[in-house]
Amino acid sequence: MNLRRFALVLLFFPIFSWAMSLSQALDEIPIQNAGRIKPFSTFAQESLQLIYGKSKYNGKDATEIVFTWILIPDQWMNTPIIELRHAGLKEALKIEMPASERHITAQALFANERVPLILQELNTLRGRQEKLNPYYQAVQRLESQLGLFQAIRSGEAIRLVPDPESDTWKSVPELEGEMREAFTAVARGFVDSIVKSSGSNNPQASPELETAVREFMDKAKAQAPEKYADMEKISLEHHLNRFHPFMWAWIAYLAGLIVLVANQMSAQTWSRFTAFAFLYLGFALHLYGMLIRSYIAGRPPVTNMYETVVWVPWASVLFGFILERFKKDKLLLMAASSVAVLCLILTDLAPTVLDKSIHPLEPVLRSNFWLLTHVLIINLGYAAFFLAFALGDVLLFLFLKDEKRFAQTIQTGAHSIYRSLQIGVVLLAAGTILGGVWADYSWGRFWGWDPKETWALISLLGYLALLHGRLVGWVKNFELAAGAVVTFSLIIMAWYGVNFVLGAGLHSYGFGAGGVEYVSGFVVVHILYVAYVSTVRYQRLKNQTR
Repeated sequence: MNLRRFALVLLFFPIFSWAMSLSQALDEIPIQNAGRIKPFSTFAQESLQLIYGKSKYNGKDATEIVFTWILIPDQWMNTPIIELRHAGLKEALKIEMPASERHITAQALFANERVPLILQELNTLRGRQEKLNPYYQAVQRLESQLGLFQAIRSGEAIRLVPDPESDTWKSVPELEGEMREAFTAVARGFVDSIVKSSGSNNPQASPELETAVREFMDKAKAQAPEKYADMEKISLEHHLNRFHPFMWAWIAYLAGLIVLVANQMSAQTWSRFTAFAFLYLGFALHLYGMLIRSYIAGRPPVTNMYETVVWVPWASVLFGFILERFKKDKLLLMAASSVAVLCLILTDLAPTVLDKSIHPLEPVLRSNFWLLTHVLIINLGYAAFFLAFALGDVLLFLFLKDEKRFAQTIQTGAHSIYRSLQIGVVLLAAGTILGGVWADYSWGRFWGWDPKETWALISLLGYLALLHGRLVGWVKNFELAAGAVVTFSLIIMAWYGVNFVLGAGLHSYGFGAGGVEYVSGFVVVHILYVAYVSTVRYQRLKNQTR
């Protein structure tokens, strides 16, 4: 194999764009990783995202890039591929690089004598079970990056062949006999495909490569057919990676939102029909993506932060459709589509915070009954409150613009907020009680003032106070809109803050890191927004009474 020529083509022509068909030859090869069997395309995207910080490298697919880490590991050791963002970590490692520069070579890090020292500090903190601050979270990420990169370049992480005598698949260095020859044929076909099409803008996988991949997979399956991958799930997961239904969903929702706003301003019949067409399309794509993910994982899509950030906006849109059918209030769909656009864009823009990887469940979560009852119902409650929050945002804008002119719209919108809050309170109360029953079943006690439990109760009490204030007449339309916005900060704390800020309690399976500054900014901006509108409205009413 002419690896040197191949390396030159790969590394020194970054604007060269490879056709999808080349990576597709490798994409659906099953690989065992992180406790499950997945397509090579998923493994490659997750690996490149962690190590490089993006799912592509110079426009090239992750599958092709990661596969070359095995073939030409020395070339990649001296290529800036490890993402290093934290300024404090750069300083601790005494790495001098421009603030705008985010990547460093693996060779420089492996040769850095301070890396083992900071990793030892990290292990000490983990041994004491202390919560990691952002600096040590960055150190932990660096540890994962270096460990995975080294495991891939050595082939230890590339487990492609089931072992008849073990649940752990064989890695590339462990292949022997015909399996080693079959993998060598795949590697040779891959390299030959690149070399032969080095002068083309649309390189294709050679027939030899396609044949080598098929033969390798057939021989791998023959080693232990009962342990090999379910190829239907492998193909569906590969389709999910390529199609990106959630991206198309938010695009459709955004188009529907824009047309809805235009319809609100012009009241044209065609624009209403078009808006609903886009919203239904977005809703269908959203559901399609969740169903595929649920089928692949074998469980409801609510087991981590990424999945809940996908599920909650879908449920918000569902509530929007249902309530709009009875109330004929277009603000409901405008608010619901805004929630969907915001959340689904976040899942695209923050892959390091909202990890979309499908992982095996923690033991306490391995009950689809409780996932369908407690977790799903809690998140349905979040969806209703999110819808009320978005409606509150819109109504506050109308109060700011012209309270009298939009009096009828405000009245209808306030009633929609009230209904959304009622739905949310019922669901949150039911989910919290069911959570206590599950806790008794799993941990032997109904209630233990765990942070997640405590904030669920605080959120429920906050919304109950708002609803009771409305019931007795203390909370008018303006106060209801403002309360829906402010009280949602309790949900943000229960949903995000307990796991990503406090990082304490028995709900450790939901813990994560990152995004604190953005979420905090979101909360602060909305509190300031409420304060500003309240001040302007107070001054306006004060002037009118003179």
